[in-house]
Amino acid sequence: MKNIVLVSLDTVRADVAYSGKFTGINTIRKQGVTFLNTVSSSPLTPVSHATVFTGQQPYNHGIRHLFKESLNDKSTTLTEVLKQKGYRTGAVVSCPGMNKWYGFNRGFDHYDDEIPRLPDGSDPLQTVDVKLRGRAMKRADLVFDRAKKWLDNNKDGNFFLFLHFFDAHWPYEAPAKFAGDNVYEEEVAYSDHYLNEFNDYLKENGLFDDTLIICFSDHGEDLNGLYPNDKGGEVLGHPEESGHGCLLYEQTQKVLLIIHDSQLPQGIDVDRQVRLVDLAPTLLELADIKSDPMIFDGQSLVPIILKQEKPQLIAYCETYYPEEQTAATGGKYSEAKNKIAYCVDSRFKTIKHLGVDTMEIYDLITDKYEKNNLAPK
Repeated sequence: MKNIVLVSLDTVRADVAYSGKFTGINTIRKQGVTFLNTVSSSPLTPVSHATVFTGQQPYNHGIRHLFKESLNDKSTTLTEVLKQKGYRTGAVVSCPGMNKWYGFNRGFDHYDDEIPRLPDGSDPLQTVDVKLRGRAMKRADLVFDRAKKWLDNNKDGNFFLFLHFFDAHWPYEAPAKFAGDNVYEEEVAYSDHYLNEFNDYLKENGLFDDTLIICFSDHGEDLNGLYPNDKGGEVLGHPEESGHGCLLYEQTQKVLLIIHDSQLPQGIDVDRQVRLVDLAPTLLELADIKSDPMIFDGQSLVPIILKQEKPQLIAYCETYYPEEQTAATGGKYSEAKNKIAYCVDSRFKTIKHLGVDTMEIYDLITDKYEKNNLAPK
């Protein structure tokens, strides 16, 4: 049995994460395997994390909206399997979308989901507005401090620790600046600083080299024009998109995924398209744990890493947030539709607007900013 650390950098775009600016991310990359083309199943925190923890797509694990469903009782989580195998299990999470209400605490001995109320005193779990909910967070310094305290008491046995950093989510008001180039990257740098502090803690305690560390982001972010592929906001034609949730373009669906493990090659990049739905079966194979209780929609990435095979992993994405947002705003964004998307070989993407005839098709090689819709009019 090997120790396992799973780190979620919520709302971090892949292009920003892999820019080379962030020490914590770079440290794991230098000794790990980086997947340059990883696709998330959803641009919403609870939906995407449910896919990570179950290895299932949303239509199977049951969470498809921001705040309507909890995990399907028939779905087994990574944590439940690891707990059955004798692992001590702990988590420190930092936003409403990771509340135990969704069922994410299943299998955890310790699940710290404490967050503050919203500035007006209301319960963040009762609002659908992703921006307003984003004001209720546990900052990275506190996540690091509580994770370290849990490890101080559990590092002598086999452990599984999940850390969730939410700082890159709106509002972009980092408490301290750690070399970010803009307000969003300041937030990424803030959480990365504490990721690096955690890396140092593992090294100081002789745990870093022999611990399976997987770092990922659940979805990216549209910054309303701060980056060349942004499409959100009134000026760019999508007022319904406020950071993430309504659209399925690369800026929210392309995420980071890095695996650090002593049995794998170090410092390599994988161009092959993979999915977050592949994380769970990959983790269990690397931990040499049979996953009989789990039924996966994803598959282990170990053969791809070791260049034993190169399967074509078609990526599925969905969002049902538009209908949720429309209902919450009294129909303000009624023209925005739920969507599903398929991505093939990091090149072709098809986006279907549900309930209408609208279709989008993009060639991501010749049109990386998804500006030229190839679908017949």
